[in-house]
Amino acid sequence: MNFLKRFGMLILVNALIMITINIILNVLGVQPYLQSYGINYGSLMAFCLVWGFGGAFISLMLSKFMAKMMMGVEIVEPDAREPEAQWLVQTVYRLARNANLSKMPEVGFFQSEEMNAFATGPSRSNSLVAVSTGLMRKMNKDEVEGVLAHEIAHVANGDMVTMTLVQGVVNAFGMFLARVIGHILSTQVKEESAHVVRMISTIILDILFNILGMFVVAAFSRYREYRADAGGAALGGKDKMIRALQRLQQETAPVPAEQPLATFQIADRRSKLLSLLSTHPRLEDRIAKLQAG
Repeated sequence: MNFLKRFGMLILVNALIMITINIILNVLGVQPYLQSYGINYGSLMAFCLVWGFGGAFISLMLSKFMAKMMMGVEIVEPDAREPEAQWLVQTVYRLARNANLSKMPEVGFFQSEEMNAFATGPSRSNSLVAVSTGLMRKMNKDEVEGVLAHEIAHVANGDMVTMTLVQGVVNAFGMFLARVIGHILSTQVKEESAHVVRMISTIILDILFNILGMFVVAAFSRYREYRADAGGAALGGKDKMIRALQRLQQETAPVPAEQPLATFQIADRRSKLLSLLSTHPRLEDRIAKLQAG
């Protein structure tokens, strides 16, 4: 049932994105980029920018809602009476004040045996910090505070918006190149074959540039993880940040690759062969960087 609910949400969001982007294209009056004389580069650029950034920003705006629905996040109210929930909210709020956030993030739990946490939301003043029940159960309070400080640093650094901008640039650039090259290839064949060649080559190039773009996005994501570690150390204490990462090293169970919101989680375990596509540096590298700092 949970799988069907998540699948249905993904279909709904994708449909919403497509409808919204088509409306934006119509409102902006973006004309078809293929003209009788060839490519209208102005229209193509507008088309790629709207599609490249549109999906990324709509996903960003819906990120809190999607997190709550897909991860089953249960929001903890500020006046929660349970000692564990009360401590969690108070700790997040204290770290957020230290990070000079103008508005306190929402705080929540999600059911998972993994020791993990994530931060999401469309802006610094509209964010969500959620931790797994496994993390709360398996870590001590100092270690949990290190994790929370890391997530608050993500919010304070504006990482959600920055990652969206990077993804939008990569999307738009890849779409633009794929269509230009696809058109060039179509001019090298007979006219009756040109449409098929352009369509097939554009699809293949879209896939290729999307894969290449994943390396760029992952590299930037790893960079911002180091920044969040440094920010977490400044907010919660370097020792707590290091102990939290060391505790994560002790976990041997892999995080499921399909788990949503992996980009904003504190831990990411993967094979070395896929290290260039990882959103997180190796835990030992993160610990070493903090210890050297």
